[in-house]
Amino acid sequence: MKPIDAHLMKSNEEFSRLRLSKQIEPWEDGLRTSGKFGEYEWWYSDIKIDGGASLVIVFFTAPMTATVKGFVPNAIFNLNLPDGREIKKSVTAGLDEAHYLNDHCDVKVGKCYIKGDLNSYVIHYEHEEIVCDVTLDSNIRSWRPETGHIIFGKRDYFAWLPSVPEGKASVNLSIGNEKLKLSGTGYHDHNWGNKGMFWLMHHWYWGRAKIGPYQLITSFITAREKYGYEHFPIFMLARDGEKIADNGEYVTYRQENPEYDKITNKHYFKKLTYEYSDGSEHYKIVYSAENVIERSNIEDSKTMDAAKTNAFTRLLLKAAGLEPAYIRFTGIACIEKLENGKVVEKHESPALWELMYFGKDADV
Repeated sequence: MKPIDAHLMKSNEEFSRLRLSKQIEPWEDGLRTSGKFGEYEWWYSDIKIDGGASLVIVFFTAPMTATVKGFVPNAIFNLNLPDGREIKKSVTAGLDEAHYLNDHCDVKVGKCYIKGDLNSYVIHYEHEEIVCDVTLDSNIRSWRPETGHIIFGKRDYFAWLPSVPEGKASVNLSIGNEKLKLSGTGYHDHNWGNKGMFWLMHHWYWGRAKIGPYQLITSFITAREKYGYEHFPIFMLARDGEKIADNGEYVTYRQENPEYDKITNKHYFKKLTYEYSDGSEHYKIVYSAENVIERSNIEDSKTMDAAKTNAFTRLLLKAAGLEPAYIRFTGIACIEKLENGKVVEKHESPALWELMYFGKDADV
């Protein structure tokens, strides 16, 4: 059977259809869905804190893998500290305690919220003994790969907007009576779609890093079999805050050093290489995994979804050959600039990246 077409929307007609221009506007980081059956949306932020800690805060309109109609407001908090402590929290609120504005990023779930205008963001998370306030000021203008929409077939889509590709982050954190003032480099993006990603994608790797004077976003998305396992390399490289490369068509991707994870029942690769060469610029980026800081599978509904995935939904997913799993890594990212085949510049830095796996374990 001939694969169904899946492609990154980038023609002039597609820009016009989506009411987009090359210039990103604040409304694009506002609410983009209406709560129809199958729709989902989330606002993701992560901070790589100086000294080795990492913080992830995500606001959702609906679960990623559950089939629901309407909004199920939820916000999650995941903190990993250098002393080995891991703190996970999840807040679910009623519609009367939540809002999602559509003219800019302004999302509230219970006492938690995120607000921003593409340049500066404030995030507040409060639940039980945790009170956390984050300010994030962008060092790079908002970016998206073309329209930011990948369309599968005639109408199903997945959309992605890195609103803050990299920025300066400050964190005030209270854990019970313990108070911490932290700083680091931050990232914020916005994702939404109209059909569960597990029906469209087999898996993806996503990562971001600040390495010396360079800022980097990478992703490698693999569609499901019905779409011919189509690959979508996503790549953005900036230097000193100015974008210098972002065309995924010039990217060669490799994965090496496989490992099998018994909790998620998935293979993952400890080494990922993105090589960008457009005839004038040549860069090589290598992610080398050192630790798995989070993992979850279809049975672990508390961490797989923005809200608990019920047993019936899990049964439906398994019957359809879907076995969602998630793995988040920390390690070292290395960038090399090459000229005439020789390395003329090299930098390394700690990095954070993830594997989201919807299908069965397979090498595709």
